[in-house]
Amino acid sequence: MVQTSAYDWWQRPDLCYQGRQLLFNGRSVENLASELGTPGFVYSAGRVRDNLYRLRQALETAGLGDRSSVLYAMKANRYAPLLTLLKQTGLCGIDACSPREVEHAVSCGFDASDISFTATSLSPQDYAILARYDGLFMTCDTLHAIQSWGQLKPGTAIGIRVNPAIGIGRVGNDKLQYAGCGTTKFGIYREQFQEALEIASQYDLTISKIHFHTGCGYLTPQLEQLDRVIEQCQWFINTAGSVTRVNIGGGLGVPHLVDDQPLDLQQWTAVLNKHFASNDLHLEVEPGDYLVKDAGLLLVSKTYVETKRDTRFVGVNAGFNIAPEPAHYGLPFQPVPLHWDSGSPMTPVTVVGNINEALDVWYENALLPDLADHDYLALINAGAYSASMASNHCMRGEFKEMLLP
Repeated sequence: MVQTSAYDWWQRPDLCYQGRQLLFNGRSVENLASELGTPGFVYSAGRVRDNLYRLRQALETAGLGDRSSVLYAMKANRYAPLLTLLKQTGLCGIDACSPREVEHAVSCGFDASDISFTATSLSPQDYAILARYDGLFMTCDTLHAIQSWGQLKPGTAIGIRVNPAIGIGRVGNDKLQYAGCGTTKFGIYREQFQEALEIASQYDLTISKIHFHTGCGYLTPQLEQLDRVIEQCQWFINTAGSVTRVNIGGGLGVPHLVDDQPLDLQQWTAVLNKHFASNDLHLEVEPGDYLVKDAGLLLVSKTYVETKRDTRFVGVNAGFNIAPEPAHYGLPFQPVPLHWDSGSPMTPVTVVGNINEALDVWYENALLPDLADHDYLALINAGAYSASMASNHCMRGEFKEMLLP
């Protein structure tokens, strides 16, 4: 592994420079870009498995192994080979948020009983489709949802998604918070909860699960906030009375910047044990980012390099429409060269895409070497909420995907 002051923070055994070449999962990234074509997403099955094993091991080490389940949030990445890989591990189920996601998960080998469904603003047609799946577990996030499901499936067990009016997110990023930053559409607030229980009782629905997902991308410094979120949710658990499962949502983040450190899973499980070690509740966690984000690269071709005023621009053949997180949520995707001479000087550049919108900026002041002999760049952390959120804006929505074994 070649150590460089600019790139040390993201390198690891399966993604690093050897000699002058960037390798990913043991493959030359430059060769991958040439073979696959650009823009293209490349995912590492090995990294996904490692992330899942690490998470499961942390839960087991903390004594939560038999009392916990991992549900992959498939909205993060629905690439069919990736879903099949996760099914084959036998270590996780699926968190789905639309009928089509349920259908897709089943087509990739998951049983309906492997799927926990949580969504919002469902139509009558949505409910009708979901009701066909025996074993699918429904979590309701509004009073209307409880009534709608009760009319279709009276006498069944459901979950209720609650809103504790407190959120969590990466370094206080309000765009990544689902609660606490004003009134949001997500979940049932405390003042509505008694009415929710009464509606459930009308249809003989048992509230067996409390669910809360209040934000995304948190790392170790935000664990104190996670502690406060769970504390606020205890009231809902105690008030419901019949709860056997608690779903704490997802939101586990990965490093995006040089100053970020990986989430300390020992401290994370310590927060869980603080609240749940003394009871028999089964815990569910719904990671998306944590499992697949750092397992993916977006490979792009350089289109031009030009200085305008005091800014050096590097253009690439992919825009924010095929990986919206940097533009929409301020989550930077570090651009890195596919070959590197450690003696080369580094220059700050702004990497931009090919969409005619002002927000089509991948990274400002990225340190890159002279790109005269470079045809490609790689954007790291592109494994989650990229391809799955892509659009055909400006009719530039075409891209390829590949899963490396």
